[in-house]
Amino acid sequence: MIPVILSGGSGSRLWPLSRKQFPKQFLALTGEHTLFQQTLERLLFEGMQEPIVVCNKDHRFIVNEQLAALNLDTQAILMEPFGRNTAPAVALTAMKLVNEGNDGLMLVLPADHVIEDQKALQRALALATVAAERGEMVLFGVPANKPETGYGYIKSTADALLPEGVSRVSQFVEKPDEKRAKEFVEAGGYYWNSGMFLFRASRFLEELKKHDPDIYDTCLLTLERSVQDGDALEIDASTFACCPDNSIDYAVMEKTQRACVVPLSAGWSDVGCWSSLWEVNAKDANGNVTKGDVVIQDSRNCMIHGNGKLVWVIGLE
Repeated sequence: MIPVILSGGSGSRLWPLSRKQFPKQFLALTGEHTLFQQTLERLLFEGMQEPIVVCNKDHRFIVNEQLAALNLDTQAILMEPFGRNTAPAVALTAMKLVNEGNDGLMLVLPADHVIEDQKALQRALALATVAAERGEMVLFGVPANKPETGYGYIKSTADALLPEGVSRVSQFVEKPDEKRAKEFVEAGGYYWNSGMFLFRASRFLEELKKHDPDIYDTCLLTLERSVQDGDALEIDASTFACCPDNSIDYAVMEKTQRACVVPLSAGWSDVGCWSSLWEVNAKDANGNVTKGDVVIQDSRNCMIHGNGKLVWVIGLE
């Protein structure tokens, strides 16, 4: 299994903590290590190859520094000159792997997610592997247990041809309003779209060529024109600029007949905004989350980051 870590996002909803030049995946927001490093660490078990990291070229040295801090290495770093969403990033990676004769299962992971239960993740991966080995394209879905309006939803349906515990994806739903989100939770069979996938490299390319040939053709030419720069592959900017901007979901998963969902009940969060960051961090008796040199008086349910200076908070809620 080949981990493909997508770390090109900007984390703009966590501004000013997360910035374009130093986005949230490279920050230690939920512990001693950064979100990127935590993603690397949860992949350290038998059967995993060294990861491939896709990042913005401006973050190359941040990636290398954070890898070195864990004494870890990659089999490749792909440096994008700018973002074109997840479908081109994964397409370039899959093409590179197939060209090198490494047509393995690609585990596609965003670099900025939190997963609290490592064993639950490994159980989900084991189940997903059975389906992916049969040629299915697996999406990991988080059971929708509350009416969350910040995530896209997946509706599942039973399919006797799939392994036990795996369901067929019958519908993708954009982020709903609260009324629809409540209906999804009450109906059951709905999952939050985690943005995590497992499929064979050649299968992804086959489906991409069928459903979005523009991305396929442009990425093929882009890869041919890209050049190796030390330990990283520099993606050709002039060709990549012509590539459509599209996600894996829109380009492939919503169109393919092979999309299936594996439940992931592992304490998952995408840490996409301040409220979700507050939710995943340890709190004091008054519900406060603090980091750094912070003093709190008569305050509740606050999140305070002291970045190099003393922060004193009085009477906030």
